Amino acid sequence: MSEKRKIEVFTADCPICNETVKLVRELSCPSCDVTTYDLRKNGMEKANEYGINSVPTVVVNGKILDCCKRGKPTAEDLKAAGLGKPL
Repeated sequence: MSEKRKIEVFTADCPICNETVKLVRELSCPSCDVTTYDLRKNGMEKANEYGINSVPTVVVNGKILDCCKRGKPTAEDLKAAGLGKPL
């Protein structure tokens, strides 16, 4: 079995966050293992480990996407990070 790309999406159940989760799920492929954390319910400890202080934030293989540091990610940002590309 091949290794998967680990994708973590940190949200707070806001409209922009929900749009990002939907986009990540639409773009993901069988090589993507997507986990969503709603910081109002779970994942605060994990978010603190990454130093996340705003949502939505997408982490791919343990690295916060640069696009999330300046705003919400676009489809182009996510594709550039490998979403939708088989390993």
